[in-house]
Amino acid sequence: MAGTRRPGGVGAALRTAQWGATGVLAGTGLVGLLLFALGREHAWQALGGGLVVVGASVVLGGALGFLFGVPRVRGAGAGAGEPQGSYAPNTNLEQVSDWLTKVLLGVGLTQLGSLGERLHDLGTALAPALGGGADAVPFAAALVLYFLVFGFLAGWLVTRLALPQALTETDQALDLFLAGQDRDRHGDKVGADDLRVRAMQQLGLLGGSAERPAALAGQLPPSSGTPAGPEGVVAEVRSTARRSALTADQVRALFADGSEGRRIQALALMQGDPALADLPSVLDAIEHPRSGFEQYHALLAARGLLSRLPAAGAQRLRDAVATQLVDPRGIPYGSDRSWLAEKILSRLQAPALVPEQPAPAAPQTPQAQQAQRPPQPVPVVPAQPDGPTAEPSGPAAEPSGPAAGAGGPAAGAGS
Repeated sequence: MAGTRRPGGVGAALRTAQWGATGVLAGTGLVGLLLFALGREHAWQALGGGLVVVGASVVLGGALGFLFGVPRVRGAGAGAGEPQGSYAPNTNLEQVSDWLTKVLLGVGLTQLGSLGERLHDLGTALAPALGGGADAVPFAAALVLYFLVFGFLAGWLVTRLALPQALTETDQALDLFLAGQDRDRHGDKVGADDLRVRAMQQLGLLGGSAERPAALAGQLPPSSGTPAGPEGVVAEVRSTARRSALTADQVRALFADGSEGRRIQALALMQGDPALADLPSVLDAIEHPRSGFEQYHALLAARGLLSRLPAAGAQRLRDAVATQLVDPRGIPYGSDRSWLAEKILSRLQAPALVPEQPAPAAPQTPQAQQAQRPPQPVPVVPAQPDGPTAEPSGPAAEPSGPAAGAGGPAAGAGS
């Protein structure tokens, strides 16, 4: 019984054959240049000049191949179903490529009769770079023609195969960003962040760590919208949460059912309607997730709870998310979950405590300033001891008045 060939193996073999053919074509021309240069008097000079001619030919041929390989945008005109304010692809490069292609073809057809003469003139001009001589003229013309065609084919194939994929992925990421911006304007913060994460994954800025186990597909109902798979189911459940007749207790019981499919459906209902959210259930899915997919949607549910959490609940959520970020077995760095976790922590950061600044003092009157001054100390005079004291000197010691007159005769009598 013949074994079936897997598509991945066929693609790898095809890519290997393509790179092998490219190497053989380039190697053939370079080996021919090397053999020709070794037969010249100044071999290194001829080899260096030949490599410059090869590089210029490849670049020119690659540019022509790029012009011929620019993909055409489908539906470049604005359709009736496009939302207002959406971006349309720029087709200037496509138009320039179309014009130049027609001009080059027209000029080439008119000069086709003199092609041999033009090649001979080109070889004559480049022959000194290859060491000169009559045999260098046809070799230079053949070298330019060979690598010009090689560069054209390489540029056309790379443009044709790689550029459409890159443009398509960029357009899809832009559509997701615009859809997220529209969700944000309508107040759906959870759906907006989910679309932003998907857009960054489309551009390769975030890793897709939210893996989906194979058994999860059988535990969820089929998705009827876009995207398909578990993401589509979560998006549908989230969009119908506010119209659901379920209560918060019923959603909590749905999460406690145990199966991962029920837990993810409960988390989707909590994302769509924060009134149905249960913080212990969300914390359990963050700290003890069944898979990265479940933890991702638990973080989305926590994102919708930020404006409704009390201080104690916010502290519990902050501790749980921070623990998962620093745990080596927790949230991987650079993944979709780490982006959500860091955004949640930035919203839960406690405000910095700024010391209260004293109010500027009002101007005071001189009386108030005098009242606020500290009392001056009063000097203490020591008491005089008992006994004869020294006679005071100065005018204050002279008696005056009748006392002086009375004392005069007594003093005279005594004398």
